[in-house]
Amino acid sequence: MKAWVAGLVCALALSCVAQAQTSVSKIIVPFAPGGGQDVLARVLAPELATQLGENFIIENRAGGGGSAGSALVARSAPDGKTLVMAASSHMISAVLDRKSPYDPVKDFTTVAHIGSGAYIMLVSSTLKAANVAELIAYAKANPGKMNYASAGVGSATHLAAAYFASRAGIDVVHVPFKSTAEALNALMQGETQMLIVPTLGSQAYVANPQLRLLAVVSHQRIASLPNVPTVIESGLPGFEFSSWFGLLGPANMPADVTKRINTAVNKVLAMPAIVKAIEQQGIEPKAIDSAQFAKLLEENYVSTKELVKLAGISAD
Repeated sequence: MKAWVAGLVCALALSCVAQAQTSVSKIIVPFAPGGGQDVLARVLAPELATQLGENFIIENRAGGGGSAGSALVARSAPDGKTLVMAASSHMISAVLDRKSPYDPVKDFTTVAHIGSGAYIMLVSSTLKAANVAELIAYAKANPGKMNYASAGVGSATHLAAAYFASRAGIDVVHVPFKSTAEALNALMQGETQMLIVPTLGSQAYVANPQLRLLAVVSHQRIASLPNVPTVIESGLPGFEFSSWFGLLGPANMPADVTKRINTAVNKVLAMPAIVKAIEQQGIEPKAIDSAQFAKLLEENYVSTKELVKLAGISAD
């Protein structure tokens, strides 16, 4: 009997270990497949699963300029099993929507910062503009006749283009889509004329003959596109737009759980192959602790409010 009980206890223990090793966590991507956050999540997930000894599922929850997926995470249990691959849009949609289902700072735990990324300005090859200066001149000569695509109202692609239009003093029409992929397809088909999009997930399109890459939307040229000038170089002084990327969890996650995931992400970001893969997408990896990320998030909330005001986007 003792041997039988001992065997049963051992079997149960092994079963519990096996279940722990096959624990499943989710990374919610608040946009449709194919966008920058989706690409980044799928690059990191396999190595993160190895570091933490559990499986990671990527789940796309598009809607509301990213707010639908973020709201789902905000309502989840604070156990570290449900995270969102967030970016600048996390702030933008909340700033624009007075009825936002979450506070972008208070309702989340800053788990792990991943890096920052530049944006690029693409136009349809049918548009007669070889550079930013010509684009601005064309738009000024044709007020209200030029349009720009975005991944949805409240998305970073929306704010970037609206901010550009405001700074350039041009009258252009916003055409929102459900995802970055849809916006890019519309641009290739000539349905829309301009799109400012993250380098992450978009570099495969830069050589497409249906598109023309005009500029990098950052304060300086980027390593992955060294021959592409910035918007600043191309005729609009002081204009830049970039995004942070990171994993957020629900508010009140235990400190030890947050630290465990943060440590694992930072180890992944130190892997040469991962660094190369991310840098090739125009992202500058940067590992920081949760407290530093929290400070960045708070500062970004304030700056996003100001940027939305400067871009002339009305809140709902």
